[in-house]
Amino acid sequence: MSAPELFDPEAETRSVADQKRKDEPVYRRQIKYLFARSEFYREKLAEAGFKTPESVGGLDDLRHLPFTVKDELRASQADHLPLGKQLAAPLDDVVRIYSTSGTSGSPLYIPVTRGDLDRWIHTSNRSYFAAGIRPHHRVVTTYNSGPFAAGAVHESMIALGVRMVPVGSGNTDRLITALSRFQVQAIPGTPSYFLYIAEAARARGIDPAACGLATLVAGGEPGGGEPEVRGQIEEAFNAKVHEVLGLGELSISMFGEGPEQDVMNFLARDYIHMELIDPETEDLLPFEDGVRGEPVYTHLMQEAAPLLRFRSRDHVTVSMGPIASGRTGPRIRCIGRTDDMLIVRGVNVFPSALREVINTFRPDISGIMLVRPMKRGVQQLPPLPIEVEAAEGMMPGDGLAEAIEKSIRDRLVVTTRVEIVPFGSLPRTDYKTRLVDYSGADD
Repeated sequence: MSAPELFDPEAETRSVADQKRKDEPVYRRQIKYLFARSEFYREKLAEAGFKTPESVGGLDDLRHLPFTVKDELRASQADHLPLGKQLAAPLDDVVRIYSTSGTSGSPLYIPVTRGDLDRWIHTSNRSYFAAGIRPHHRVVTTYNSGPFAAGAVHESMIALGVRMVPVGSGNTDRLITALSRFQVQAIPGTPSYFLYIAEAARARGIDPAACGLATLVAGGEPGGGEPEVRGQIEEAFNAKVHEVLGLGELSISMFGEGPEQDVMNFLARDYIHMELIDPETEDLLPFEDGVRGEPVYTHLMQEAAPLLRFRSRDHVTVSMGPIASGRTGPRIRCIGRTDDMLIVRGVNVFPSALREVINTFRPDISGIMLVRPMKRGVQQLPPLPIEVEAAEGMMPGDGLAEAIEKSIRDRLVVTTRVEIVPFGSLPRTDYKTRLVDYSGADD
């Protein structure tokens, strides 16, 4: 008998209509819970004209409710220590308190109860199983246990039953030794760190393709779904890349890419309800092939700090067609985040989109790039300065920068000024790679 290809077959193959019918009573219970336990949402909904759970209605009425944004959660926590008015469970019931990185403001603290954490783990196990990780695999973990929600990946792997080789971040030498010595089958991490591992291994005389990896589970930043970045990683390790996506405020690895490598399946079903909006008009968008929008999420069973219509600030493209594994429901590819987006003379530019174009010039370049805006803020004047790192041992001709500038202009309608810099001159990281650097920008 062949091994099962779905971690949770009934949930992962449920029709969209059946999922909505299943979620309806759960959502209504969650709304009652918010009115009873969350001072934050009791006040927020009352201000919007919703004074009782009955007045809120069901999922079809969700579009009438106000959005929740990260800044108002931060403000609530700053004004009402320790965890803000959004804490809806007794503090004694909180088993973990994670935090965001705070790169776009003060860190947001994320409490979870035991039940919340179990639901996170179940959701992420669907994603990691889809990505090809199996209980008999040896897995190296690169995420530390805290303070970020990604630390829960370690607990998720334990629950999945894998043979763990925990290394964590900040020790690339030890990680490369573990890969080559123990012939692990899988590793979760960020796409940029995978590229750095491959580069560091080769510098030590170790061929990353000979380490025995079968799957690399890429999350934490855009890139794992970019064809050029993915091809670079897969070529380096002779292994498949499967992308996952989570949001610390909501759950880890809500989306996971299956063996088809045909963008990420929404696998937080039963626990999170997803809407899609136009980020400019805030109007609802349909889940149809090719539609681009911003996901908005609502917890269905969360206890410690439930969220209602939380704006993700991700920009995604939707796919809805059938796939071979039988998984149903929306699939997405993340294009970028509003936090990273620049506007150059009226054109929205995501750094990940710039990187995707630049990576088509491999093998002349390493794939590492850095946008260096001339002034702080979203609005930028052309040409947008970009440093692009040459490939190791390469001395690119004078025409390479101009060719990259032309390709970016043709594909993204943005004028840039590209500077080719020597190999190794741009920063590497063992977690998320920064694609925009304002250190030299004017205020």
